[in-house]
Amino acid sequence: MTRSGKRTTIVDIARQAEVSISTVSRVLNGRPVADEVLATRVRKAATELGYRPNMVARDFRRGVTSTIGVVVPDLANPFFPHVLKGLAEEVSAGDHRLLVVDSGEDADQELQLVAQLAGSCDGIILCSPRMPQSSLATLPALGVPIVCTNRSVGALPFGTVGIDSAAGMRQAVAHLAELGHRQIGYLGGPGTSWSDGLRRQGLSTAAADLGVKVSSTEAGSTSDDGHAKLPELLDQGVTAVIAFNDLVAIGALARLRELEMDVPSRLSVVGFDDIPVAAFLGPPLTTVSLPKEELGRRAWAGLHQQLETGQVPQEELLPASLVVRQSTAAPAD
Repeated sequence: MTRSGKRTTIVDIARQAEVSISTVSRVLNGRPVADEVLATRVRKAATELGYRPNMVARDFRRGVTSTIGVVVPDLANPFFPHVLKGLAEEVSAGDHRLLVVDSGEDADQELQLVAQLAGSCDGIILCSPRMPQSSLATLPALGVPIVCTNRSVGALPFGTVGIDSAAGMRQAVAHLAELGHRQIGYLGGPGTSWSDGLRRQGLSTAAADLGVKVSSTEAGSTSDDGHAKLPELLDQGVTAVIAFNDLVAIGALARLRELEMDVPSRLSVVGFDDIPVAAFLGPPLTTVSLPKEELGRRAWAGLHQQLETGQVPQEELLPASLVVRQSTAAPAD
């Protein structure tokens, strides 16, 4: 900083070192100069003045931004901050930085955000994108490397990494069937969610294999959704409920307390995601644990491969695992 408190510029350095601005520019950008004595004076002046380079301007000159855009559907959902944590840990080890935006579960807004980021980012990661396949198909024209998490992209030239939600759902249904449940309800996620589609596939397959009857309703992704939609399943005589995610399960648990229905003696409840609070609910929630931070790390690995080599990585599918706690038990006689 200069004595006036303003940010030091190359003009200030040139004045103190008594050299030209072009000489300062060459020295600070690592280009050779004819007189090493002058170069030493420039470096000394830069140190004394506390000069810090303008990284944005530097990257602009290099034709890169060193910025990775990340689009998430809902930052209030605890699932996504954990994905971002894993992503940030990997990105911070290099020269890139993250620019995170929230689409508010709006598929049209999501598409607009991607188009805006494409002009200022080296690459983009779409976390559980909600836009339809027809919108995804327009993104290659933006000319920026893209990785999608929790979304199949077909033949599009994107990296993809997801979680095997179908297998996780099969584990949840098998657990409830083993306890003796034969009528299970599903509080489904948003209709635009690819993960919800996988979970419904796993639910259907497991129900057919295990002789379980399934009732389902589209709830959403928030606690309010679970609270509002639970009665629809209770009216159908289910003895256990699986929620799209832990937030929906939390809303269902709150509704059950209002109805004075004990969990798990009156109704068993299973969530998805295993967010930190799940283990401390009353009762602690049985849930399908998803490797959220690893999802973020693998998303960066895929994007980094594209940035470095231009090659799109093969699709990855990470495993899910059931965590049994006290919100599930045998159905009442």
